[in-house]
Amino acid sequence: MFLEFFESKGHLAMKSFSLVPHNDNSLLLINSGMAPLKPYFTGQEIPPRRRVTTCQKCIRTGDIENIGKTARHGTFFEMLGNFSFGDYFKDEAIHWSWEFLTEVVGLEKDRLYPSVYLDDDEAFNIWNKEIGVPAEKIFRFGKEDNFWEHGAGPCGPCSEIYYDRGEKYGCGKPGCTVGCECDRYIEVWNNVFTQFENDGHGNYTELKQKNIDTGMGLERLAVVVQDVDSLFTVDTNKALLDEVCALAHTKYQVDHKKDISLRIIADHVKSCTFMISDGIMPSNEGRGYVLRRLIRRAARHGRLLGIEGRFMPELSKTVIELSKDGYPELEEKKAMILKVLAEEEEKFNKTIDQGLAILADMESEMSAKNETVLSGENAFKLYDTYGFPLDLTIEILEEKNLTVDEEGFQAAMKEQREKARKARKTTNYMGADVTVYQSIPAEITSKFVGYDRLQHESKITVLTTDTEIVEALTDGQRGTIIVEETPFYGTMGGQCGDTGVITGANNGTFVVEDTIHLQGGKIGHVGHMTSGMLAAGETVTLKVNETSRRSTEKNHSATHLLQKALRTVLGDHVEQAGSLVTPDRLRFDFTHFSAMTPEEIKKVEELVNQKIQENVDVVTQEMSLDEAKKTGAMALFGEKYGEKVRVVKMGDFSTELCGGTHVANTGAIHAFKILSEAGIAAGVRRIEALTGDGLMRYYENLEQELAEAAKAAKTTPADLKAKIESMLEEMKTLHAENDKLKSKLANESLGDVMNQVRDVKGVKVLAAKVADVDMNGLRGLGDQLKDKLGEGVIVLASVQGDKVNLMVTATDEAQKKGAHAGNLVKAIAGLVGGGGGGRPNMAQAGGKNPAGVDAALEKAYETAAEQIQ
Repeated sequence: MFLEFFESKGHLAMKSFSLVPHNDNSLLLINSGMAPLKPYFTGQEIPPRRRVTTCQKCIRTGDIENIGKTARHGTFFEMLGNFSFGDYFKDEAIHWSWEFLTEVVGLEKDRLYPSVYLDDDEAFNIWNKEIGVPAEKIFRFGKEDNFWEHGAGPCGPCSEIYYDRGEKYGCGKPGCTVGCECDRYIEVWNNVFTQFENDGHGNYTELKQKNIDTGMGLERLAVVVQDVDSLFTVDTNKALLDEVCALAHTKYQVDHKKDISLRIIADHVKSCTFMISDGIMPSNEGRGYVLRRLIRRAARHGRLLGIEGRFMPELSKTVIELSKDGYPELEEKKAMILKVLAEEEEKFNKTIDQGLAILADMESEMSAKNETVLSGENAFKLYDTYGFPLDLTIEILEEKNLTVDEEGFQAAMKEQREKARKARKTTNYMGADVTVYQSIPAEITSKFVGYDRLQHESKITVLTTDTEIVEALTDGQRGTIIVEETPFYGTMGGQCGDTGVITGANNGTFVVEDTIHLQGGKIGHVGHMTSGMLAAGETVTLKVNETSRRSTEKNHSATHLLQKALRTVLGDHVEQAGSLVTPDRLRFDFTHFSAMTPEEIKKVEELVNQKIQENVDVVTQEMSLDEAKKTGAMALFGEKYGEKVRVVKMGDFSTELCGGTHVANTGAIHAFKILSEAGIAAGVRRIEALTGDGLMRYYENLEQELAEAAKAAKTTPADLKAKIESMLEEMKTLHAENDKLKSKLANESLGDVMNQVRDVKGVKVLAAKVADVDMNGLRGLGDQLKDKLGEGVIVLASVQGDKVNLMVTATDEAQKKGAHAGNLVKAIAGLVGGGGGGRPNMAQAGGKNPAGVDAALEKAYETAAEQIQ
């Protein structure tokens, strides 16, 4: 209703953007309807239309600890918005919000209460004189409530609309009205009038281009229209909540404690389902950590409710079923969503048992020290390492009449947040690093014309150095060139940018080292001038390096075959999680939860090569996104698709949405070889592979190395294996003979040392010096001497060049009387300029002071006397 209403007012209805922010370092996750539209508000990109409307999926995580405790907090929500980029302003925005709520939705006018910013008489008069709302029903609020700003940058007053839900939702206090904390007056609409620029020091100037940013929570409006008590009992959320209740064999709103867990599970499963559908994977940092925390919180509350085994994938199916009409990506990514949830929940079930064991150890330590309070540091360790929320630790300890140092926990939490804050990049309002490119006028754009040509003539529109826009670039200067039309492909979708040359009519030559996409549809050619000069406005010839482009195309087309082969061999949960395609090789990241077996790697490799040998035509078509999805084309996570998309089809085998360049026929790839497969993150694997000329060079290098190895072994490559086996056998025999000789020499150099044995309090102690024996040799001598000595302590020292080796061994009976080899070696190692340690029965040390050996051996007798009781 909302989107259709604003379409009737000339707005372009855009699909929801991904939850992963695009080119915005200031946000972990999209948290409002306007967040993905920032470049249009700042004028850095030209919007597809000056009036836009969206229904945007959002995640807000600042309040995770409160989720479930109240019926009004949620992490996932859908934000309806209508936006104006320098088009209409307050008058239309206010009139349309009133029209939609009263005439389209049908809310009673006398239950609606607008608010305006304290000084915004313009908005007040529109409400009062044009809409006809009595003055006493219009509330003026201060900066905290009714003024939107985000540090420096565009900002402005707000006008909110509240709905009176009636006394049954009120607090019953006298004077309860708009602004009260109770649930009676609920804000359903917020008009933000972006009309000022804040310089960051509280100085405001009028913006030339005034914007409208409206936010209205879909769930909030549903709460009002359906007259239910909270967002959890709105029809779609209630359906999910009922599924949780069925799994837990309980009812909602019977037991307050259980209600908290029921709400947490329903909310978190929904958030996690949407996050995974946008390519977010569980990890220990950033948005991956948010996802992991939500999954663990839900899993833990499932345990509290007595739900046995894994349950989140089952609930996620309900989320997908309820929301797939509005968000088809949920159905498309279903296999992967369920797999990620299952793996992560399983992992946490093991972790939580570990955590319980650690907590039990902490309790034992407390008991031994007669303590009843678990330290904040330990409580935080449980939280941070094992995912134990503080309330779980408190709950477990409460049953045993123990408590937690909550202040200490909060201090540890604060310290971690401070570290995270310091590590976070400081950004401007847009959340992107400011560069010279931000100074280029928004209306300048570039068109890529390089799908069917590698040479093209076009006019230079902008030239820049690293720091400023310039009129010309001359010999030796580095910079960036932007033209109207270019055959150079800019880095995107994993495919690296083209290289080549740009030449002018007057010998100006610019070597293109990289081609990049800039904000607002611009393509930048980055490189350096090798001769002459190029000036703005000049018509130039752009020539792409053909060898590099063709090699890149082979690798890019191979990644499409590889993705399909992986899904065929491993399963439909496989999704692309990133790629890099260069002229030399390809890298492909994908979702999978265990290392591939050699057999699986072989199957994938064979399947790709089979499709290469079949000489399948690669057909590229341009169509609408909806048409493309009907063909079964796979879309990439986090990729921003316009209304028109390119579909790359390789026979009946692979169909993908892709803006990159490709071979005309799979036979052009020649051959495909996987070099490596490894894990790079939880649930994400990486394959590195070669094709075409890169693969030929790889085999040439292997042949050369094989020939050199054979030459070194004085044989031929064909006989190298047999030669190596024969050499290894020979080495084994020589090692055995060498060890015998070493042992014999060590014995001879030791001589008869039994006359150095001393009786120390009834225990035999021998401390002796032996020449040029390594640590292995000393251990062997120690065993032989033990046989001669019987029970006792043996200390041996040997000098090899300027290095000293010490070895101490103590028999069982000697240990019973107090001897400890590890402590003894520590006591004497300092005298030879070293250190070491070990177990009570055996220890060793090294040093760099041969002159101290005699003193160390004498000290060994003294230390043994101190140890033996």
